[in-house]
Amino acid sequence: MKSVNDQELANIIKGCIKWQRKSQKALYQEFYAYSLSICLRFADHRIEAEEMLNDGFLKVFQNISTYEIDKEFKPWLRKIMVNTAINHYHKNKRYKQTENLEDRIGDFAQKEEINGDINYKELVQLVQRLSPQYRTVFNLYVLEGYKHQEIAELLDITEGTSKSNLAKAKKVLQGMLEKIFLNEEDKPIVG
Repeated sequence: MKSVNDQELANIIKGCIKWQRKSQKALYQEFYAYSLSICLRFADHRIEAEEMLNDGFLKVFQNISTYEIDKEFKPWLRKIMVNTAINHYHKNKRYKQTENLEDRIGDFAQKEEINGDINYKELVQLVQRLSPQYRTVFNLYVLEGYKHQEIAELLDITEGTSKSNLAKAKKVLQGMLEKIFLNEEDKPIVG
């Protein structure tokens, strides 16, 4: 499917304001992959990400009349998807057990930098393995650009907890990456 131009997008949004199903479907299809990529970073698995995505689009359709047509649409949509992920975190945090991922990593030497090739999809899969608390703080700080004070307010935690969760998330991710790269180095080269 080809991407819509600004005028087509404006027409689709106007249709969504009027609750036209055809316009809602077009908007959903146009921004499905973009929105899913945001939700996947916050979710444990794809099904949970799709649930966040659908909840997010429901909010988009309910609030589309507040969107200012002369502004960029993607940042507006991104904010809704991130806020939906945060709401999902709050709703489900009491039901999820916090894993002690440090125990799963093993003992690795501390390195500042890991050299190797890892693609976006693999990185998202590693981030999904973080506990919900670590993953949410990591995504908000590193990928969304929030400050620790903002994260603390959004997640109803202290600023110190936000900083601690970020540091632990980075340490856990580093350990996971080291484990991946150490295992790859141990494999024989077939040629």
